[in-house]
Amino acid sequence: MVMWVFGYGSLIWKTGFPYDEKLPGCIKGYRRVFYQGSTDHRGTPEYPGRTVTLEPAEGEVCWGVAYKITRKEDKETALNHLEVREKQYDKKEYVDFFNDPMAITPVVSGVMVYIASPDKKLNKNYLGPASLEEIAKQIVDAQGPSGPNKDYLFQLEKALLEFGWEDKHVMDLANEVRTLLSDGEHTDT
Repeated sequence: MVMWVFGYGSLIWKTGFPYDEKLPGCIKGYRRVFYQGSTDHRGTPEYPGRTVTLEPAEGEVCWGVAYKITRKEDKETALNHLEVREKQYDKKEYVDFFNDPMAITPVVSGVMVYIASPDKKLNKNYLGPASLEEIAKQIVDAQGPSGPNKDYLFQLEKALLEFGWEDKHVMDLANEVRTLLSDGEHTDT
């Protein structure tokens, strides 16, 4: 049986597992938000970074990439990799994937996606909403084993733009981080 995985954050540009096909497209009814704390990749337990998760949003679409994995060994490798990489994301959902947001029929159904829920009992790293300025300041200052949090944001922005996708939340946040950096309000840690 074929396995499909949807990437909407760093999985867009850095998979880390073998796959057979990579399809650009979107899922409907969700939006990408920087509400998940990262204490293992882009921050620390003392100073968490922020990474993206999905939240339900009627009428919205979230652009990303679906990866098709067919071989049994590759599926095991992918799942082992993802269970470690996405360990702070407490939910797996199976969604419809579209190549056009206006399409009614999905290209693929049952695409697995990792989501960090807002349930603090299940997800101790959920940070939730904050002002654009607060999120930007946290991203500027946070750094973890995978590097500075701002690099994650800028790589996500670049990956989305390379596909021709604009995500207002990501673009506004990236611009706010650039403003803070150019104002010299924050220095690299």
